Amino acid sequence: MAAISDDDVEQVRALVAAIPEGMVTTYGDLAAAVGLSSPRIVGWIMRTDSADLPWHRVISASGKPSPHLATRQLDRLRAEGVPMRDGKVTLRECRWQP
Repeated sequence: MAAISDDDVEQVRALVAAIPEGMVTTYGDLAAAVGLSSPRIVGWIMRTDSADLPWHRVISASGKPSPHLATRQLDRLRAEGVPMRDGKVTLRECRWQP
């Protein structure tokens, strides 16, 4: 994995904190906004440093939640009014661009 600076981590955290309720963004959108080389870096940051953030608003580009988080993530998003179909978020209706 590419080197990650404290500034990269803080930029990702700030963007995740800014995602409005009822909206989602993707790991790739966040990576592009911060200038990171891969969405996987955002995933690593989220996995290690996002407990105090609205982590559930960050989703894969396919609209599918991570399998190990699917129930919790979809429940939280549903409670915020995020549109879904067949267990996937309908990104074209609720995608937030950082």
